Amino acid sequence: MKNKYNKELKELKDENGQLLSPELSGDVKNYLIDIDGTVTDDIPNEEPERMATCEPFPDALSTLNKWYEEGHIICFFTSRTEAHREVTTEWLNRNGFKYHSLLMGKPRGGNYHWIDNHLVKATRYRGKFTDLVDKEVTIQVFDDGKH
Repeated sequence: MKNKYNKELKELKDENGQLLSPELSGDVKNYLIDIDGTVTDDIPNEEPERMATCEPFPDALSTLNKWYEEGHIICFFTSRTEAHREVTTEWLNRNGFKYHSLLMGKPRGGNYHWIDNHLVKATRYRGKFTDLVDKEVTIQVFDDGKH
């Protein structure tokens, strides 16, 4: 089975044979990437005129396009509103970002805690895009009795 990005999805079933949501097979990752403060200057929604003229961070552009070429899914997930979709799409395209989708309306304010039934990994951007490395960290999880 393929998803809309032409990537292979593994069919999953529960113990009763009921179909579950599929997941990507292999080493393909779904990257959800913020825009403001992550791939370009931190521009608030209240100043949309800056969205058209800001410059991309070169390391972000090269790294994301490399991940795209490696077959990963690139989805920009931004706090910009639907009113900013056109300027955002034009900016991404003009600056050469390769991506699969653009989700608007991410909640503002940070301190995100994503809860999902699929594996979620998070990486905080701290001023430099590089290849990802393995690192042991402490995270908060549900107490499911398994340690």
